[in-house]
Parts: sequence; C-alpha cells; structure tokens
Amino acid sequence: MVTFTVHEPPAPEADRIDRADELEFVKDGFSWMTALCPPLGLIKHGLWLAALAYVVAGGGFVLALYKLGMNEQLISILVLAANFYLGLEISTLKRWSLDSAGWRMLGSVTGRNLADCERRFFESWLPGEPIIKATGSAAASTHRGSGGWPFGVKA
Repeated sequence: MVTFTVHEPPAPEADRIDRADELEFVKDGFSWMTALCPPLGLIKHGLWLAALAYVVAGGGFVLALYKLGMNEQLISILVLAANFYLGLEISTLKRWSLDSAGWRMLGSVTGRNLADCERRFFESWLPGEPIIKATGSAAASTHRGSGGWPFGVKA
C-alpha cells in the first residue's frame, strides 16, 4: 500500500474538472533515485533550486572535510548517510515547497498504486465540488433554430 497527499494550487479553477486536472499527488515514502543520485531525484520532483543547493553545499562540505584531513572512506560514509536521509525526506521537501508556494493540502489517500489512490480520492472529493454550468454562448449554440429544435430549422 502507498500513501499520497493531495495538494491544490493557490488559485484553483472554478469548475471541478479543471480543478481536478491541477491537483498534485505527492507520494509519501522512500525515493531510491534521490538516495542514489540526489540531484536527479530532486530534479525529478521539480525541486531545481534544492538540486542546485545540494550540488553546491554538498561539494563544499566534501571539500571542507577533505581539507581538514578526514579519511576518504569516512567522507564517503557521511555522504551516503546524507543521501539516504534525503531519500527518506524527499516527499516532505516536496510538500514543504508546495506549501511555501501557497498550495493547499486537501487530504491524503492510501491505495495499491497511484491510479487506485486517484480513483479513491476523486470518488470522495468530486461529489462535494460544484459543477459549473455552460456559459451563454455555449448554451446558445446547442439551441439553434426555432422552437428549441436542436438541429436548426425544422424541415
């Protein structure tokens, strides 16, 4: 079973279908890609600035430890430990970045996979959301002709 948190952008659309397209599902759990290659994992999650910060800060940290004369094997172990921790916390970092950008968390959902979680979430979320009726021009285009005949003039 996997768990996802569901986030909505700061200025959502009025129609529930348009709003549903904008939702972001963030998987809660460990990321192997982030643990093995943090810059790629961060970029995959859309965290470009965090990837840049990792490269700069990580490189500076390793260089500082090397200049202080620390054993290279110990430096490697420290870097692997930091990467493993980042793999554990990537979902928290993603949620934090959405929250700081003004996104609102709507809830969480658990299922077998992403498709199952999306289905479960939308089954409970959609009935409570408003349906926006067609605007005047769209409604007028469906009622052409006389007497409400939808296909134009009656023959």
